[in-house]
Amino acid sequence: VQLQASGGGLVQPGGSLRLSCAASGFRLDDYVIGWFRQAPGQDRELVSCIGKSEGGLYYGNSVKTRFTISRDNVRNSVNLQMSRLKPEDTATYFCARTRRTLPGAREPGLYDVWGQGTQVTVSS
Repeated sequence: VQLQASGGGLVQPGGSLRLSCAASGFRLDDYVIGWFRQAPGQDRELVSCIGKSEGGLYYGNSVKTRFTISRDNVRNSVNLQMSRLKPEDTATYFCARTRRTLPGAREPGLYDVWGQGTQVTVSS
């Protein structure tokens, strides 16, 4: 049972990146999937999460209107499209799964399997 996050990189302010979270050993659509981020010296924060197959979305206030989370059930993955990136979006981004349902799935401690993290750096 594993999650693999990918798609990070260096991008200029205002640019876009698309992160992907791929699962092995289980079906992602059986779980709520969250994207978290953690900058050096800061707590891990929930950026966005997506409900199980019946839907439901959550976005943090700082990323609303800029980030879009979606499922690709064919590829068994969850994607995070990030647009209009800002320097303050710089962090390591992690995906994780939980059996909790929205809107209660906001705390990192509720998630039991985590991907390894992918670095996003927004800088000119």
